[in-house]
Amino acid sequence: MIMPIPRTALAAAGSVVAAGAGALGWSTLVEPRWFALRRLDLPVLSPAAWPIRILHLSDLHIVPGQRRKIAWVRSLAGLQPDLVINTGDTLSHLEAIPPAMAAFGDLLDLPGGFVLGNNDFYAPVRKSPHRYFMDTGEFVPRGRPLPANELRAAQSARGWLDLNNAKGIISIRGQRIALAGINDPYTKRDRYELIAGQADPDAVVRIGVTHAPEPPVLDKFAADGYDLVLAGHTHGGQVRVPGIGALVTNCGIDRSRARGLSRWGSHTLLNVSAGLGTSPYLPLRFCCRPEATLITLQPAELLPASPGAAAVSRPATWSGAPTTIG
Repeated sequence: MIMPIPRTALAAAGSVVAAGAGALGWSTLVEPRWFALRRLDLPVLSPAAWPIRILHLSDLHIVPGQRRKIAWVRSLAGLQPDLVINTGDTLSHLEAIPPAMAAFGDLLDLPGGFVLGNNDFYAPVRKSPHRYFMDTGEFVPRGRPLPANELRAAQSARGWLDLNNAKGIISIRGQRIALAGINDPYTKRDRYELIAGQADPDAVVRIGVTHAPEPPVLDKFAADGYDLVLAGHTHGGQVRVPGIGALVTNCGIDRSRARGLSRWGSHTLLNVSAGLGTSPYLPLRFCCRPEATLITLQPAELLPASPGAAAVSRPATWSGAPTTIG
């Protein structure tokens, strides 16, 4: 005899199905388009220095037709940052360079620097979602080649520094900013030996730039005395579970550092951007809004120290609640 299923069990099952459908709809239709600005205040400058505002962009993953994303990124020029840093994965389509440059818009008139990411070289490929969440970080370039060199040329032609395995200096209000970057570590294009050596001691701040925050790369930046390293690639995990955080990073960094600010070593600060896009084949985000970051480098305020003890600096602050623009 087949026993009837209790109404309470049917109701519970229906609630689970409804919740799952709601979460899927939110993560595919709403959150990927709910762009946010995250703000960081980092007291890393000398007490006499002027504040420096850096706009950190990453992982736009532009494809033609993304008008909302393009308009939102263009609007960031209204923040009037002193410096723009793009940490790669700007492309996700063969015809993405014109819309990407349209997205940068007036930001290209400001001082800037950039490196490339894996999806600037190869288009994303379709794969089962479960493979994304089991990814070991080992990249196999199966997608069709993308015009990475054209993207480099387009950004360089507007005056942004090409930091792929290269160093550069930018002066803002008479303050010398030392920049050093590497090409994409995820596809093993990084050549740190080309920029190795102690970071510029005469600079007001020393900034390392990389797409993927691979620990060996971060160790080298820290050993060479960089104050701040900017990275992307992780998408913040893309799916974050409340109370757990990111499930994956798709690189060698630990899950606790998949998004936001942390310290690497005794001196270096690391900011990993959750980025502004996704793979076109996995267009979802959950508890991980697409973001850009406005980083304000502040003079370090020395706190009073006890007699005979060295003074210490005020710690960095991070606005964990993103600000919505537009």
